[in-house]
Formats: sequence, C-alpha cells, structure tokens
Amino acid sequence: MSRWPLRHVAFVGLGLIGSSLARVLREQGLAEKITACSRSRETLAQAKQLGLIDIGYLNAVDAVRGADLVVLAMPVNATETVLREIKSVIASNTVITDVGSTKGSVVEAALRVWSTTPKFLVPGHPIAGSEQSGVQAGKVDLFVGHKVILTPLAETDSSAVELVRELWQRAGADVLEMTVAKHDQVLARTSHLPHLLAFSLVDTLASESDNLDVFRYAAGGFRDFTRIAASDPRMWHDIFLANREAVLQALTAFETGTATLKQAINAGDSAALLGIFTRARAAREHFTHMLAGTAYAKSMTASKELIYNVTPGGRFVGRVRVPGDKSISHRSIMLGSLAEGVTEVSGFLEGEDALATLQAFRDMGVVIEGPERGFVRIHGVGLHGLKAPPGPLYVGNSGTSMRLLSGILSAQAFDTVMTGDASLNKRPMERIAKPLRSMGASIQTTGERGTPPVSIQGGQTLTGIHYDMPIASAQVKSGVLLAGLWAQGTTSVTEPAPTRDHSERMLRGFGYAVDVQGNTVSIQGGGKLTATRIDVPSDISSAAFFLVAASIAEGSDLTLEHVGMNPTRTGVIDILRLMGANIEVINPRESGGEPVADLRVRSAKLTGINIPEHLVPLAIDEFPSLFIAAACAEGTTVLTGAEELRVKESDRIQVMADGLLTLGIDIKPTEDGAVIVGGQLQGGEVISHGDHRIAMSFAIAGLRANAAIVIRDCANVATSFPDFIGLAKRCGLNISAYEQSAGDSV
Repeated sequence: MSRWPLRHVAFVGLGLIGSSLARVLREQGLAEKITACSRSRETLAQAKQLGLIDIGYLNAVDAVRGADLVVLAMPVNATETVLREIKSVIASNTVITDVGSTKGSVVEAALRVWSTTPKFLVPGHPIAGSEQSGVQAGKVDLFVGHKVILTPLAETDSSAVELVRELWQRAGADVLEMTVAKHDQVLARTSHLPHLLAFSLVDTLASESDNLDVFRYAAGGFRDFTRIAASDPRMWHDIFLANREAVLQALTAFETGTATLKQAINAGDSAALLGIFTRARAAREHFTHMLAGTAYAKSMTASKELIYNVTPGGRFVGRVRVPGDKSISHRSIMLGSLAEGVTEVSGFLEGEDALATLQAFRDMGVVIEGPERGFVRIHGVGLHGLKAPPGPLYVGNSGTSMRLLSGILSAQAFDTVMTGDASLNKRPMERIAKPLRSMGASIQTTGERGTPPVSIQGGQTLTGIHYDMPIASAQVKSGVLLAGLWAQGTTSVTEPAPTRDHSERMLRGFGYAVDVQGNTVSIQGGGKLTATRIDVPSDISSAAFFLVAASIAEGSDLTLEHVGMNPTRTGVIDILRLMGANIEVINPRESGGEPVADLRVRSAKLTGINIPEHLVPLAIDEFPSLFIAAACAEGTTVLTGAEELRVKESDRIQVMADGLLTLGIDIKPTEDGAVIVGGQLQGGEVISHGDHRIAMSFAIAGLRANAAIVIRDCANVATSFPDFIGLAKRCGLNISAYEQSAGDSV
C-alpha cells in the first residue's frame, strides 16, 4: 500500500526551496494537508493565495503539530532554535528533513537539542535554486534533473530515509547519499567557494574609482561568474559561518592555486601557465563528459539507461573512416608523457578509455594540449618527471589503462591508488601484479579475486626479470616491459602465442631499443624516450563491426579507410576470409611504424568453420562481432582456446550466448569458446551488461534479423566508439537510441 498522500506535511520557511517543494506536493496530490510557519504574515498570505498551503502560522509549534513530515526550509543558523521550539510536539513517527546547504551544523544542532541523533532526522540538500528568493519565486519544476544529497546517519531510521528519498524523486530529482562530512567538504568547494569569490570580486571592483567603466564594459565571463553575487546575502552569510571550517580549507587551497598563477605570470613561465590552463579545461570537459556519459557516476547514481533499437534490413555502402586505434592511442599518451620533448599525435581516439589515460597523466603533472579533432600535443616530462597525483587515479572502464599504468607506477617515487567503474572493479589484476612483484614492486590488489582498487607503494627498486606468461595478454606483456624501462638489467617476456605488438613498435618509434627473438621480447633498463610524431591508424577492433556488417548485409559494398593492419591484430580478417568473406586490402602502406591499408568489403555468403586456435589471440577483442558472423553463416562455427573472453568487460562468451539464444540462434557456450549453428536471427531484447563490444555486435545483428532488436545498457559504447550510432546510420544501419529510467521495462 502506498504511503502517499501523507496526511499532514509542515514547512518551516517558505522561500524559494520550501515553496517549490510545496508546489510539487500540491500538484501531485502528495499531502492531504499542508501547513507552514513564517515570520512574515505577507508570505503566509501569498502562500495561501497561491494555494500552496492550507493554514499558515507565525509559530513553528502550531505549524508542525501532528505532522507526518516536517521540512525545515529556513536559514541554517536558525536550526537549533526551531528544533528546540518544536521538540515537544514531534511525535515518534514524525520525519524531519531539511534543505540547508550545510549538514554538519544541522546534525550538531539536533544533538544539542536531543542529546543524541534523532532516528527520524534525514538531513538533505537539494542542489537547485536561483538568484531569486521568496514564496513567489518557487517553481514546481525547480528540482527536475537536479541532484538532491541526503546525509543519513547510522542511527537514522531506514523508512524515514526512504520517505524523503521518494519525495525528492517524485519532484524529479536524482537522489544521492553522502556522509555529513563529505557533503560539507564537497559543497564548500563546488558551491560555497564560488559564491564567496563572486561576492568578493564584485565588492572589490565596486570599490574602485573607475567602477562605472568596469561594469559598463564587463564581458560575458564577468557577467556569468558574478551572476551568483546577486544571491541572498543573509542566506550566504549564514552558510559561510555554518560551514566555516570546510570553507576556510577550500579558500586556502584556492589561495595556493592563485599564488602559483601569480608566480607563473610574474616569471613569464609559459609552460606552467599552459599546464594549469590545459589541465583545468580538460578536467572540466573530461569529468563532465564522464558523468553525463557512462560509468563515472555509477557509484553515486544509475538513474538513466541508454538503449539501442535496431529495425531489420539495411546494407552498408560508401567510404568511411572509423575512430583511431584505442590501443595505440593509450600508448601514445603514456610514452609521449615519459619522453623528453614534445610529442604530437594525430588521429587520437577521443573515447572515454583513452581519455581516462590522458587524464591520469594530467593528474601526474604532464601538460597535454587537446584533444582537438584527434590532435594532441604532449609536453613530455621524461622517465623521472611524473609527480604524485592529488588523489586516486580513476581510469573508468579501461583495463588497458590500469594494467599498463601498473607497470609505470610501480617504478615511481610516490604512492598511487588506481580505481575504475563498477565493471572494471570486477576484473582480475593479479595477472599483472604477480610479475611486477617479482621485479620488486609493492603492489596490492583487492579481495580474494585480486580486483581493483590497485594500491602501489612508491620508492621501490625494480630488477629486470624473465617472465613466461601463462596466458597470452598484450596488456600484461606491455605492463611488464614498461616497468622494465626503470628496472636494473634486462626485462624479457615470452608469450605462449603472439599478441599485439603496439608497445614494442612504439617504444622503437620513441628511440628505445627493443629486441624481439621469436616469442620473446627484451629491453634494457636505464634508457630514455625521445619525443616523436604519431599518426594513429583506424582501430581494426572498431572496423570489425563494419567488416561483419558489410559481409552479412546483402548488397553491401563498403570501404574502410586507413585501418591499422598490425599483423598481431588482423585475425578478424583472416577468420572472416576463412568463412568466405569478400575483403580486399587496398593501398597497403606504413604510418608511424604501423602498417595501414584501406579495406573494401562486399556482402558474401558465409560458412561456418572451426576457428584455428592460432588466430584466436589475434582477434580476441573482435569475437563478439564474429559471433554475429557465425550466427549468420551456413553451418556450424566452433570456437576454442578463447577462455580470456570470460574476463573482459563482461563474460563475453556467456553474454553473447545468452543474447543469441534470445534471438533464436542455436549456440552452446563452452569453457573456452562456443559452438554456434547459423540460422535466422529473430527479434528480441538483449542485455549488453555494460560491455561496449557486446552492444555494437548485437546492433549489427539487426541487419539480418526478421524483427526489431532492443539492446539494453549501451552507455559504455562511448569508451571506444563515441560516434558509433552516427557512423552506422550513415552506412545504412536502422538504429536509434534513447534513455529511460534504469530498471524500467522496454
């Protein structure tokens, strides 16, 4: 049975926030009776005239008597006084919440009044508002799309928290939870400090003799920043005093930053200024993008889900260039940062995984300009120039970033912690931690499964080792070799089967000697990297979806331009050709040490095959798309030796099997692969489990389905292929995307 409508809701204060929430209650019929207290008879009269309240009182006790829910919406410095007044009439089942910008002061006030934390108190803070104030400024949609932070304590009753949470959700807000201390620290930096600076700047300039000209000729930046100085002075006076410790800490940190800027300008230090400005611009864009796009905010909220809808039919035609190679993009940032001099990169993949690597090196003090339309300029700091990051390095969904950075960070003088999103934090990291420990690294993974966060203690002396990899993995090989740059003596790795050799090729491109003998790669520690230019070819893993699409869609004729043809990555082409695909390699050439070519692919009748195991490591990331090719082929396709697919962003064997079974294909997953019998793809709903390659693979399956395919949980496609939908549409795929509340049925 629903708890709504509540019998009686009482407001103490009817300013912008209180009156807006009252409008929500009234419009949605969430309260049978609404009362309010205000010091102003005029405010109460206006609220009554607007229909927001049933009865208004000048006395808080009368307003809250018998209420199921009390909303404290008055200035924060009045909290203790109000709580003392109403204490005697608060029933055991009454819930009290507030809307103040500080939470520590509210909790402390409640402790002074009750001598313990009341279990019915749910401190809250809606991060919404405007410069306008008063009961008439309220808006029923003020909270839509905004965040509300709740800071319940250990003693807080869970049913009280759920009541307040549901109220704000009904108001259209995204509801998060934090500790009281964390809330006040975060808000001091993101809200209180900007308001303080805006007030200070306007006050300072207004005191100057030419103040009229200053304001007459103020540009847009001044107006945008100082807009918040028009906020209620009394309210902000109370906030700054209530949250004084956190505000002072934020102000001290800001003063340190401005002192650095002042020093750089005074000294004409171009590099320092460029570093500050590029880091600031990139950080804002990067984190805004991550929060809006995918998993960066999943630990806080997962209120929206991105869904693909693909309708049957279509053919792939034309000439296109898919995004730059993700593996090479990662490595260009890493080696460019560790090189001496300025490295310029074109064709850089502006997907979230590669951007996470870029941000990690910015956090370690590297000046990186861009990316701008795929162009990046990296001001290398040399092998010994990285600095301790300000906090944990967040690498999103990128296993490549975490494993390769593990090798680099193991040799640094400072301690680091790496973490990722919910998906990455389930993936095994012991496979790289184990050989690094053998070199002398102090590296800790988490839990019995050896997953992130990964903690690395700095100041260790590394010694070269020979490592026989038990499982073929380019990420592990690269992580060990990168640690070997700092290790004493020789570091060598022998792999059981060939894997991509981008690290070896790029190390040579930066002037570092690499010895390759058969399946063994060796480097000597103690050298240096010299800046260079890199042109990143198109990613063959991204091209794979289009290779399969054009192969299975009748009437297709598609040319993919400037595709990386590294022989350790072309397994997907070899496998598709064995199945009968019509793929022509045009204009093979070399670019930045990497072989590239244009690929023309035309529709063909595919046949099931036993996939040769020696090709499996050369196509490990492309198998989700190859599963679709097998589903459309005549006969049976057998995959073995691909157990690594089970520890990718998802268990790709099981997830692809579940999806294909839903779409009517006979598939039997095995421990290290699958047996797939080709047939007619049906329509249906499949779940990608947040795996970008799963989502894109089932999208191209729509070309051969007899009904629409709906693919859920697709936001992480942005990690490797930001414009997948746009490019796929231009080629001929009937695909659309939309968002809905997570957990809703389609």
